Amino acid sequence: MAKPQIESEPKPPFPEQKLPKPGLEADLRPRPRYQASKYKPAEKLEGKAALITGGDSGIGRAVAVLFAREGADVVITALPEEKRDSDETRMVVQEIGRRCIVIEGDVTDPKFCRDAIERTVYELGHLDILVSNAAHQNRKNSLEELDDEEWDRTFKTNVYAYFRLVKAALPHLKAGSSIIVTGSETGFEGPEELPDYAATKGAIHTLTKVLAKQLAERGIRVNCVAPGPVWTPLNPADEGATPQKVATFGQKTPLGRPAQPEELAPAYVFLASDADSSYVTGEILAVMGGGTTPG
Repeated sequence: MAKPQIESEPKPPFPEQKLPKPGLEADLRPRPRYQASKYKPAEKLEGKAALITGGDSGIGRAVAVLFAREGADVVITALPEEKRDSDETRMVVQEIGRRCIVIEGDVTDPKFCRDAIERTVYELGHLDILVSNAAHQNRKNSLEELDDEEWDRTFKTNVYAYFRLVKAALPHLKAGSSIIVTGSETGFEGPEELPDYAATKGAIHTLTKVLAKQLAERGIRVNCVAPGPVWTPLNPADEGATPQKVATFGQKTPLGRPAQPEELAPAYVFLASDADSSYVTGEILAVMGGGTTPG
């Protein structure tokens, strides 16, 4: 008898490794799992159009694939340096039979955020689901190591882009639309090596609650998925993470391992589906492998 998925996903120790920024999933070993072979689609997003930032790899790629399997066409954003990954995501989505458009650019650029929204609407005809997922992270041993440039980069990637994308998307979103953002357990726990990253995730959690209240009367739901450790290029490309830390990544969770992207993506499907979560808004959905949230 095959093992249940909770026991069959890869566990550390992983190979000691480092990836240069921005980190390519094509170079990560073992390769993150995103196909979700045990997942059974049910046309929950049939006819929907979604924009997913950072959809080239990691959680964003897994979300793009499951959205496509549920019937949605997708636009993903990626940096030009991530072309090997974004090409793979596009190929997989197209093999499912859905459209996948890649827009290359940096979400720290306000114009790019606006252009990504407008191009999605132009290419797909409408926008129903916005997923703000792209992120920047580097560990530091002390506050003295954190300069203004790094602080700005982290906030502009993680928080400013979320705000700008939502603002640009609002004229196109209708009742039943869904906005989803990727938060983090760090926004609850405040790990000492991630002062800027954890601060952005805490801000994302709170901004999600504010936006949910503001947009409720329009019938637009706003929610956040807050993952624990996930096996993606983000951490092996973290300039402050040693190869030894990468090898044991996720080991301290109650499940003894990091999540695979395919284990996170169904949460995004749930929050994107008006049929499944029409009464869910302002939620910070923790998917932390047994870790608990305050309160």
